[in-house]
Amino acid sequence: MPRPMKCRKVCYYPETIEFGPVGFDTCDSEAVIMAVDEYETIRLIDKEGLSQEECAASMQIARTTVQRIYESARRKLAKCIVEGRVLKIEGGDFLLCDGGNGQCHRGECFKKTYYQRYKKDKGEKTMRIAVTYDNGQIFQHFGHTEYFKVYDVEDDKILSSEVVDTNGSGHGALAGVLNALNADALICGGIGGGAQNALAAAGIRLYAGVSGDADAAVEALLAGNLEYGTEANCDHHGHDHGEGHQCGNHGCGSGHSCGHH
Repeated sequence: MPRPMKCRKVCYYPETIEFGPVGFDTCDSEAVIMAVDEYETIRLIDKEGLSQEECAASMQIARTTVQRIYESARRKLAKCIVEGRVLKIEGGDFLLCDGGNGQCHRGECFKKTYYQRYKKDKGEKTMRIAVTYDNGQIFQHFGHTEYFKVYDVEDDKILSSEVVDTNGSGHGALAGVLNALNADALICGGIGGGAQNALAAAGIRLYAGVSGDADAAVEALLAGNLEYGTEANCDHHGHDHGEGHQCGNHGCGSGHSCGHH
């Protein structure tokens, strides 16, 4: 019987998940796909200056495994640079660190999972809800939202809210913006499969396919009248979004299942 694959610990999901040459057209050539665990070896070794042994300790895997992942990641980077390919970061066998790893480098982990911050029985009483926002309404295309309205909630009551400018961030970077805001949940309209994966990996609970007044939607969530689901895919971008999405599918599993409206 083969040994089960051990999940690789990743400190946080990449804030930018697509790169390409200036003026590139994603339809011109096949993109190179780099797994999130491959990205993590590049970040730790090449950016943070860790040795392969230190990288292995942070990711909680063997040094030989780190060496193999790192070599694969470097080959993919070289292919993109030499051949002018688009690079996309997605998938892989990984789990986001929950903050309990004492070897995690420089305390960079987002200390949240679906249950650590969202569920009150874990001792947390506050949560932060983000909504794609436009003039009081829920903006319907996640990847093009210019603003999030962010609500701080305690004991099912809104303590405060503010509108945050996304500064023109694209699809992948918006997941990073929500991470930086420490969002626990997102309410939105349509959202593509890649963005759904990024949010799931970051432990951000998704309420998709919602329209209407933003404040009313948050109140509905707090009242238990907004269902958890990811069934609303963006289809206005053609082939780039929505096809083949599998909720929480990173090989290691995130312990949740999609709801349905």
